[in-house]
Amino acid sequence: MDYRYAVTPTESSHYSTQELRDTFLVTNLFQPDEVTMTYSHLDRVVIGGIVPVTREITLDDHGTFHSAYFLERREIGIVNIGGEGFIRVEGHDYSLRKMDCLYIGRGVKEVILESVDASNPAHFYFVSTPAHCTYPTKLMNKNEAEAVVLGDVTSSNQRTLRRYIHAHGIQSCQLMLGITELHEGNMWNTMPAHVHDRRMEVYLYFGLDDENAIIHLMGQPSETRHIIVANEQAVLSPSWSIHSGVGTKNYSFIWAMAGENYDFEDMDVVSTSNLR
Repeated sequence: MDYRYAVTPTESSHYSTQELRDTFLVTNLFQPDEVTMTYSHLDRVVIGGIVPVTREITLDDHGTFHSAYFLERREIGIVNIGGEGFIRVEGHDYSLRKMDCLYIGRGVKEVILESVDASNPAHFYFVSTPAHCTYPTKLMNKNEAEAVVLGDVTSSNQRTLRRYIHAHGIQSCQLMLGITELHEGNMWNTMPAHVHDRRMEVYLYFGLDDENAIIHLMGQPSETRHIIVANEQAVLSPSWSIHSGVGTKNYSFIWAMAGENYDFEDMDVVSTSNLR
């Protein structure tokens, strides 16, 4: 388990490039036949990756939460960004193809993940948050998610935003999750930028090859910073930070939020002219 602690804007404004990366960037998420997890003190979010190749993998607590099992007091959203896979939830199998999402509520004891084809294994990415109530397990495939096209090609930010876990989709206690796909020839996401003091956010970038990268913008609007992000890496975003970026080509990212506010539209937009 990798632990990341919350920091203030004042602290992070003095960080070197490596200190920014060590604090906010999560790498090496997807390792064969392993469960990787990062525990963030930003709203107690846990993110991780699971790549079953030669065996099925059980989602275990391993003493991290000092609970009887992983979801005793938590909920989780799992998205597959690789080959086809299955998730067994207390004896019931759910099939996940690329960009399908499975939500599992608090109180579920058995979660087992496996791939259909070892030569093209599933890449399961998950985000887990504390939960004080229980919602039922639900699968949503890519085509079922609420989708809206945003932006335009003249601003290089035309994209499709798909909402999976939110107030009008899969119900949850506090977790919100979706996927944004940049259309071909478009590179900018989430511009104009915004902040939301009532919840943190995490981005998992994917759909890039080794020769391309994302310049992820973060920090307070009056004092921005950046992190260079490679394929299948994630950035933890505090509530006080903007979270935007531009790629060397088009890409996709999974966004997930947690906090006290469950209103997706609760965003404080920052005019681009006011960024520094």
